[in-house]
Amino acid sequence: MSVLQRSIRIAGAFAGLLLSLSLAPAMAEPIETTAQEAFIMDYDTGAVLYQKNADMPVHPASMSKLMTLYLLFEDLKAGKVQLDDMLAVSEDAWALNEGSTMFVGINSSIAIEDLIRGIIVQSGNDACVVVAEGLAGSEAAFVDRMNEEAKRLGLANSHFANSHGLEDPNHQMTAHDLAILARHLIADFPEYYHYFAEKEFVFNGIKQGNRNPLLYKDPSVDGLKTGHLSVSGFGVTISAKRDDRRIIMVLHGMANMQERSDEAQRVLDWAFREYDNYTIAKVGMPMAEAPVWLGQQPTVPLVVGADLLVTLPRAVRDQVTAKAVFEAPIAAPIPAGESVGELIVSAPGMEDRTVPLVTGATVEKLGFFGRIMASLKHYAGLGA
Repeated sequence: MSVLQRSIRIAGAFAGLLLSLSLAPAMAEPIETTAQEAFIMDYDTGAVLYQKNADMPVHPASMSKLMTLYLLFEDLKAGKVQLDDMLAVSEDAWALNEGSTMFVGINSSIAIEDLIRGIIVQSGNDACVVVAEGLAGSEAAFVDRMNEEAKRLGLANSHFANSHGLEDPNHQMTAHDLAILARHLIADFPEYYHYFAEKEFVFNGIKQGNRNPLLYKDPSVDGLKTGHLSVSGFGVTISAKRDDRRIIMVLHGMANMQERSDEAQRVLDWAFREYDNYTIAKVGMPMAEAPVWLGQQPTVPLVVGADLLVTLPRAVRDQVTAKAVFEAPIAAPIPAGESVGELIVSAPGMEDRTVPLVTGATVEKLGFFGRIMASLKHYAGLGA
């Protein structure tokens, strides 16, 4: 048995994601940002397009409300609460008039769907306390749940001290963690994601607009959340979809609202302009033919088990290569779906990436006399 290597012709346009590779940036047009912390990723592949101080813990301000919403959506999806359920407003929630508010009324009750809009559109700190107390009994208990969920989601450098993001030295997230959380919100709760695109909401006769500046000037943007504190500057977590491709971007630590708006648009346009997604292989597509020993067919096709999507700079899309590596011949009987090798994908300026190659068909073993004849032919060939 010997190791065979076969070069593969790269497949064409993206046709859907089932299996993906995260590829490091390679030879894209460089960019710098005035944001102090930044993280940009492709939603489908998880490929990191840009990062700057991305794992530096900072105060996320109102962007931390994304975790409050995640837990609320989680309970909605589990059927623990319904959108039309009413949550009571405590004196603590009513008295929280620092920063942005929904203007809840003391001893009133508010529908959960209104509270979602009050958190997303109006960035209401009071609305967060109403949700926290309604779901967990107290804000402290809800914060414990926020920190447990952060660990489960892999937010390695996040710690929450409250449900709303007002200043607290023990309340921290990173740009990287915010992007991970945003990706989970979109993937885990698509039925609730549309709330992030709403531009205004009226509650108690008070109309407020969504603070996400790109919602008003970029039709591809449909979320997610801004944040601002004097100790942390201006930040934004953006999600945008153009054609079939979605990008998640976190920028933090900018000087004012105008810089946040201008910089977010400029960097987002760069990410879409410089990178794209490419399908290297489609599910079931033969990538190589492996010779078979003592089988009813002489060869077996080798395939990847799912569509293989990669994110690459547009400048190197024609320089991607793939190579099938496997040991041959493969002895029959061979079941379909058996891992027998790997596909190695290469592109300029990046480390090679590998995915398993599996058999694309079942090959039965030859019968007794067939094996004898095959052996005779084999050894006769060796003698020649």
